[in-house]
Amino acid sequence: MQRWHRIEQTTVTGHTQNSGISATVQAFLFMVAATAALAVMHGIVRYLSRDLDVYTITFFRNLFGLLVVMPLVLRNGLGSLRTTRFDLHALRGITGIGAMLMWFSALAKVEIATATALSFTAALFATLAAVLFLKERIRLRRLGAIVIGFIGVLVVLRPTTQSVNYSALLVLGSTMFWGFNVVVVKTLSKTDRSASIVAWSAILLSLLSFPLLLRFGTLPNSDQLVLLLFIGAFATIGHMCLTTALSMADSTAVMSLDFLRLIWSVMIGVWFFADGIDVWTLVGAVIIFSSGIYIVFRESRATNPATTESANT
Repeated sequence: MQRWHRIEQTTVTGHTQNSGISATVQAFLFMVAATAALAVMHGIVRYLSRDLDVYTITFFRNLFGLLVVMPLVLRNGLGSLRTTRFDLHALRGITGIGAMLMWFSALAKVEIATATALSFTAALFATLAAVLFLKERIRLRRLGAIVIGFIGVLVVLRPTTQSVNYSALLVLGSTMFWGFNVVVVKTLSKTDRSASIVAWSAILLSLLSFPLLLRFGTLPNSDQLVLLLFIGAFATIGHMCLTTALSMADSTAVMSLDFLRLIWSVMIGVWFFADGIDVWTLVGAVIIFSSGIYIVFRESRATNPATTESANT
């Protein structure tokens, strides 16, 4: 972890202390790795969902994530868990479990590319949640981006009176919860350290998913357990790479590469699950992603004192 921390450190010239590669280029490489790791993780979830229930997959994904976090907690001491807002941590844990169960359930029935395309709506839901719960003001441009984003959702789903993809609605439910969680984390970051937020998330997700395993789950065999370990590993690697990338470069530039998740997902779906390539899904994904990136761009300008006035639109 010390080595990882050194990689994140940059000089004022925009280069790392230990490399001649610019921080921006390294951030892009970390983001590429993050998107690939998360796409592979989702592919393994879909493969395992043929034989394992969602409760088992959810618990072991959280358990292996907790095993990664605990050494950091022990290293920093139990004082790193100190918080004044346990209620928000608990709320985040409950909504996080709901999001994970819906997401994993959807991956068992929905093509990975479709699920990934719809997952880009998280930025839209996060903006709406900030307006509803944090009373943030929303200007016409961001409102227009949200409307356009949900038009993209209709393009992906193409609902008719005869056919509605109810499994795909689970993806939207999941991203709605993740969007709400973004607002919770934003609130927690005002009082709690990042280590506390990450640790409580891992602890509560594991504790909340354990009773579901006992009641509805099954014990995996040795081969399945190895794949579950890979799910936890790729999820952890993906989020660590994403966090590192965001710490090294502008969020708008970094998140513009998040669209690679769709590319990897299409490749995994075609090669391993014989999924077809739906042009309308790709078109809808572009619409949703573009609106989300615009919202991220407006948010990044709003947090810059030099551009605050022009960002209030």
